Amino acid sequence: MKLTRFCLGCLVFVVLLAAIYLAHINFLPVNVIFYSAMIDAVIATIAAGLIICTLRFFSPLGGFEKFQLIVIFVLGGYAFAISGPTVIDRSLSFYILEKLQQRGGGIREDAIGTVFVNEYMPEYRLVDVRLTEQLESGTITIENGCVKLTPKGERLASLGQFLRTHFLAKKRLLAGEYTDALVDPFRNSKGGEMGYECN
Repeated sequence: MKLTRFCLGCLVFVVLLAAIYLAHINFLPVNVIFYSAMIDAVIATIAAGLIICTLRFFSPLGGFEKFQLIVIFVLGGYAFAISGPTVIDRSLSFYILEKLQQRGGGIREDAIGTVFVNEYMPEYRLVDVRLTEQLESGTITIENGCVKLTPKGERLASLGQFLRTHFLAKKRLLAGEYTDALVDPFRNSKGGEMGYECN
């Protein structure tokens, strides 16, 4: 009996999350996909939590069991936000498959780089999307046409470099060979001024 109610509580959350997310993306403005999905998950968690805590149907569940359900809702909502809309929004893998399909099922391997630069970036408005995300996150500012790191952005960039250096695979298969190239992607970047810097 408790297991049935526990499972139904989870179902209530899933239905609420789906309804809230679909309403949000179809009828409300969305600044950043991940943040919006997280807000939807929080709203669904609160609504489902209120339902399981107030409806008599769920009264056989004890306080600790209801707390466990709410923790499951939080974790499930976070997992949804990360592995659902955020993956679809950011996935270069999906893009490659969709582009291959659009171009009749095949693209020359030597043209893929050109496709990324000339088609992927403008089609997905990649620069606009990423700048908007960083502005909304408070990691950059744009002043007089100059994109600048904020102190928060500085800390996050340093954290990213640390994580990349210490927690990415040192022998990753890329284009048929195992390499550590992505552990330090700037290692072969040109030094000195490039002409696009600003203060």
